[in-house]
Formats: sequence, structure tokens, C-alpha cells
Amino acid sequence: MSLAFVFPGQGAQVIGMGRDLADAYPAARAVFDEVDDALGERLSALVWEGEQDALTLTQNAQPALMATSLAAMRALEAEGVTPGAAAFVAGHSLGEYSALAAAGALGVADCARLLRIRGRAMQEAVPVGVGAMAALLGLDFDTARAVAGEAAQGEVCQAANDNDPGQVVVSGHKAAVERAVEIAKARGAKRAVLLPVSAPFHCALMQPAADAMAEALAAVDIKAPAVPLVANVRAQAVSDPAEIRALLVEQVTGSVRWRESVQFMGGAGVTEIWEIGAGKALSGMVRRVDRAIACRAIATPAEAQDAAASLG
Repeated sequence: MSLAFVFPGQGAQVIGMGRDLADAYPAARAVFDEVDDALGERLSALVWEGEQDALTLTQNAQPALMATSLAAMRALEAEGVTPGAAAFVAGHSLGEYSALAAAGALGVADCARLLRIRGRAMQEAVPVGVGAMAALLGLDFDTARAVAGEAAQGEVCQAANDNDPGQVVVSGHKAAVERAVEIAKARGAKRAVLLPVSAPFHCALMQPAADAMAEALAAVDIKAPAVPLVANVRAQAVSDPAEIRALLVEQVTGSVRWRESVQFMGGAGVTEIWEIGAGKALSGMVRRVDRAIACRAIATPAEAQDAAASLG
């Protein structure tokens, strides 16, 4: 068996996530403590006892999801599974930071601070109501990209997330994205729906956020990861710290090439993918990309123990 670890992105957040991991594993609790210290606030209290609306704010969701993923990784480590057990790590959008922290390329505190900056910068890059995102279901990527191009009409409309063979998310100016929804329906999309997001992520409108991340990342030490990262914007494995730094900046405005990333891992011999952290959205995408790859979600102590046992 060849294994890869993947880490979820925004949308997976839920009140209570990671609490049973923190209760069961001191090393998992230490992750939440370190994130709280790095941010100068008790984010863990929001994650475990707060309001969903507050957790869903981009500036909170991003470090919270990273903390939960790293807590799950620490649980696996406590059960004897190191990051080196995987051939690759990968993450969806903000999950790329979780993947790098899990693989030792970024420190947890640095990662938390970077994601707080990233969340705020992405939220502030575009005034509320100016941008939008929409999921186009039932169209392949080339068709969805053509739809976005036709809908732009001088505005920004880009294919932002290539999630699986039948799910592409477009992002840009609200009017352009609304046009894309109608064009996609006319092109035979099964569904085309606006998403309840606070900003148009992964498109050119995020350039102010990319500039903010370039400045923030320049001040942070990035080491070579213990295992290669399959980068969102390249859908190939990278290990060079300078290259990783540049790709994290490019990722803010670039497409999340998740379908191709899964295909890359499958082509490199990966037979099982573990989704580490909140939710199971990535497992569903992986199955739709490559049914030959087995999936396992790890978000609870029992799931960490079962996963470790499966490796013998």
C-alpha cells in the first residue's frame, strides 16, 4: 500500500471539532494551546463552544481547521504513524498549510499566524457583495473554463476549484459569476448554484491578499517537508522551500487543481488516501476522481486508532 495524507479546506468547520482528540491525546491538546498562544486569544473556546457563524468567519475558520487537522495528525503520531508513512501530503486551499505543518515544513505557531493573516486578507480584498463563487456540477473542467471565459465580459470570472470530474467552482465579480450560472445551465450542467461564501476566492480579485501573503511568508522560515507536497496550483510534487513559498502566494489567486492532484498521486502509485481533520468532503472528491484509491477519514480518537491498526 502507498499512502497519502490530505487536509481539508474551508467549509469543513463545525463547532466541537477536535475536542475529543484534545481530550484523548495531550499532544493534540498542545496543538490547540499553541495556536491559542500564537493568536493571543482562545480560538479553541470558539471552536469547541462558540457560535457556528463566528467560526465560519474566514479569519477564524482557517486557523481553526488547521489546528484540528494537526491535532488529528498528533493523534496518529501518538498511535505510531509518522508523516513519513505517507508518500505525499496535499491540502485543499488552506489545507495546504495544514499539510506543510504536518510534514514539518511550517511550525504550528507560524502556520496559525499566517492563516489568520490569509483569512483577513482574503476577506478584505474585495468588498462584501462585489464578488461571488458558484459550483457548476456536471460539466468537465474545459467546459467550465470556457463558460467562465464567456461569462466574464470584461469582468473577472475564473475556474477557481477543479474539484472532481463533475464539480468545478468559478469565482469572480458577482454579475459575471451569475452569468456563468446561466450559461452553464444552457450548456447542460446538472446544477449551477451560487455558494454561500464571503469572498471570491482563488481568482484575480484576490491579488491584494496575495500581496499580503507574499510579505507575511517572506518573514517565515519554511523547511523542506518530510515528504513531498502535491501543490494546489501545480498538481505536482514539490519539496524546495523557496518553491513552496512562491506557490503559496500564487495559490491565493490561482486555481486549486484538486482533480489533477489526485490523478498525480494515483499515477505515482498511491492506493490509499487519509483525510486528516474535519469532514469528509475530500474523500468524496477523491472517489469521484479515482475509484481505485481507498479513502479513510480521521477526525476522532477511534478513527486514529483504527487507521494506525490498519498499517499493522
